[in-house]
Amino acid sequence: MTARVVAVVVTYNRRELLAEALTALTAQTRRPDAVVVVDNASSDGTAGLVRDRFGDVELVELTGNTGGAGGFAIGIARALDRDADLIWLMDDDTVPEPAALAALLAAREGSPAPPALVASRVVWTDGRDHPMNTPRTKPGATREELAAAAAAGCTPVRSASFVSILVDAEAVRERGLPIADYFLWNDDFEFTTRLLRGRVGLYCPASLVVHKTKTFGGTDADPGDRFYFEVRNKVWLFTRSRGLAPVERSLYAASTLRRWARTYAGSADRTTLRRGLRKGLWDGVRTGPRPTEELLRDVESP
Repeated sequence: MTARVVAVVVTYNRRELLAEALTALTAQTRRPDAVVVVDNASSDGTAGLVRDRFGDVELVELTGNTGGAGGFAIGIARALDRDADLIWLMDDDTVPEPAALAALLAAREGSPAPPALVASRVVWTDGRDHPMNTPRTKPGATREELAAAAAAGCTPVRSASFVSILVDAEAVRERGLPIADYFLWNDDFEFTTRLLRGRVGLYCPASLVVHKTKTFGGTDADPGDRFYFEVRNKVWLFTRSRGLAPVERSLYAASTLRRWARTYAGSADRTTLRRGLRKGLWDGVRTGPRPTEELLRDVESP
């Protein structure tokens, strides 16, 4: 039986890039069976563009900006309601090559154990691997796990970004949606580690997408005011998420502190980073993320 694939694209005020992404979806050698676009209350005519040029796309118009976390939570929930077997997730500035989906599906079929997630190779506009979207290789993968992944032309991973991943719908039903209150940053890390804990995750280099960010850079680039979300969400992740085992929490927390130190050392505005650090630590310890269903209850248009 052929798997039903629903693609989910989250967008906010990038109508031309979204049009390029949706055009690329229609040009797939194996097209998705359905496409859901979640518009985070754009003000640039995004909704009209989708209605006028992509009539087959299901458009979800939100009344407020829920960030990437809320957008993907709503989009995934809509895909589950549309009887998806597999859900293909991507940002609005992601342009998949024509065989991207076919390669992800081939990797699934070639894997001895059904993967909960298969991630594409993500490159920037000049063809370099994009450091922002490099999946984290699974630490301590056994020889058996490496061999099983290699049989599908892949390597085992522990987490991935929302830029072109194919996730198993049943795994999502069991493990839950992304946490909408993360708003941005670390929502994909939390979701994919939770999805993959004790399960198979694969990185498929044969599936290629271009991530058209404005600049080329990794997660240690100076985020300015957004550093608050990095800090708060990491505290939430390390103290409240079911995605990481205790040993993993220690390893990833140490890695996070080293990256924060590099970010701070290279920043031209350390005052902003210090402010974000203080507020992020305070809010992360003092509060927890609100239930996703509660947060998103009033943002979908009737």
